[in-house]
Amino acid sequence: MIDLRSDTLTLPDRPMLETILAAHLGDDGRLNAAGRGEDATVNQLEDMSAALTGKEAGLLCTSGTLGNQAAVLTWCRPGDTVLVNDLQHLDRSEKTAFDPRFGQMKKAIYHLDVNFQPDLAEIEAQCKTGKIKLLCLENTHNYTGGTCITEASLKKIHDLASQYHVPVHMDGARLFNASLYLKTPVDQLCQYVDSVQFCFSKGLGAPVGSVLCGSRDFIRNAKETRKLMGGAMRQAGIIAAPAIYALEHNIQRLQEDHDNCAACAAQLQDLKKITVQKDVQTNILMLDVAPSGITPQEFCDRAKAKGLWIRPIINTSVRLVFYKGITRQDALDAAAIIRQLDAEL
Repeated sequence: MIDLRSDTLTLPDRPMLETILAAHLGDDGRLNAAGRGEDATVNQLEDMSAALTGKEAGLLCTSGTLGNQAAVLTWCRPGDTVLVNDLQHLDRSEKTAFDPRFGQMKKAIYHLDVNFQPDLAEIEAQCKTGKIKLLCLENTHNYTGGTCITEASLKKIHDLASQYHVPVHMDGARLFNASLYLKTPVDQLCQYVDSVQFCFSKGLGAPVGSVLCGSRDFIRNAKETRKLMGGAMRQAGIIAAPAIYALEHNIQRLQEDHDNCAACAAQLQDLKKITVQKDVQTNILMLDVAPSGITPQEFCDRAKAKGLWIRPIINTSVRLVFYKGITRQDALDAAAIIRQLDAEL
């Protein structure tokens, strides 16, 4: 079975797992006067992450969902309005901030333009209302096929938001994929946002974990938010050690995933019943099955019967995600299965 449901399926290799045995552990939930925990490995990871993103401090979280929601709940209060993209993972999948049982926030919407960049005119129109307390971005953008917000766009967004005193949070779950595609250092992209979250358990290949980065004051407050959400941990160095290994060994390796995704897409551009994403930028490939007349779930079921495990993602689309452990041959075999399905429809 070729499993392309998500890059969260990446498995740690033995050298990564062995870092757990040598990790210096402590109680990350017991804080000193500076607000740092007692787990030296966690502190090392948070400092590395802050340096990579150009921020003052970092906060280890168990997931991207916890990192994003801790950020939003730190920036905002119940009843505040958060400006999000209409297809943003933070809203579509995570939901906590806008759930009436939890965050109780309101949302305003902006769209992406034809180049998959946030629409500046829509953002400005929303900010002009004076109601927006936080603007959220996503880079790479999951539901549009791993597309990237450029540095030029980020600067324009930052300058615009600053005029209205609106802080910017970036869901950078796949931030290093964006950096690689844009050929722009991570800290150069992150200089235009006030907080950023990125994941270790996707293309970077660690078993679990994400980090939220921002100013020292923001992270100090976010640490309290994380605790309220049940996210404080004890010997969390067992999570941090593989994440450190990921940062030291797996960033440049992401190019392999991009190349395999592009190789698969190149084999599918002449399909008759399926519309294939044209602008493949990173490790995600979207297929629109609407022209075929069958549902995304039925398409995925047929693919699985032939040895390809993929999943519906949004509207009439299905998604293929490439990651460590998926070979070039896997990518070509996946394309062959999709071509066969297209011929049968």
